[in-house]
Amino acid sequence: MISKSLFRRLKAANLKYGMVQTGDRIAVGVSGGKDSLVLLHALRSLKDYTPLEFDLFPVTIDMGWGDDWSPITEHCAALGLPHHIVKTQIGPLVFEERKESNPCALCSNLRSGSLSRAAIQLGCNKVALGHHLDDAVVTLLMSMMFEGRYRTFRPVTYLSRMHLFLIRPLIYVEEKLLVQSAKVLCLPVQSSRCPVAGATNREKIKSFLNMLESHYPSSKRRMLKAMENVDANSFWD
Repeated sequence: MISKSLFRRLKAANLKYGMVQTGDRIAVGVSGGKDSLVLLHALRSLKDYTPLEFDLFPVTIDMGWGDDWSPITEHCAALGLPHHIVKTQIGPLVFEERKESNPCALCSNLRSGSLSRAAIQLGCNKVALGHHLDDAVVTLLMSMMFEGRYRTFRPVTYLSRMHLFLIRPLIYVEEKLLVQSAKVLCLPVQSSRCPVAGATNREKIKSFLNMLESHYPSSKRRMLKAMENVDANSFWD
């Protein structure tokens, strides 16, 4: 069972944005990292401890690096959920064939496309992703610093071409709470095989954000709140 504080944040986000509703068939993107595994547990708890009736389908996009997914499959089975694995060659394509200088965007797009197609094949109407509060704030800072605009992802996004909703149920949850939850739940977290893991601008901005948080506690949560309280009249034309 996930912690009360995490469950409270999950329910608050769902109450505000209506991400999970009765009748939903939700494909949960399970990468093997802590965020996606805690998300799976959180949604399972939402199913078990609220009146909402919906179905969950854990989906893993195999990147072609030869990962062993058996611990994840066994963990899903313990939750009473079948684990769906989609085999791809996205990893070798991006890093060995294309040799992209900025591989993250292409890799993300290819993974998202594979996950969306799998969701459609499973008859799902929604795809749940493990993005959390820190991710939203980091994305906002990166947008301002590297693109010169105010932009981040939304809690709910409709993909008109796929007729799918992308939902981010952990949007009110800080990463440190996910780290704690993964340890308490003894989740089978897989190490990232990504060649650029830990060496991206995103990781650098995340470190900067954590430094800010250490000096100014609750600054992350206030930044997220700022995204929900945008005063359009305060922006320059």
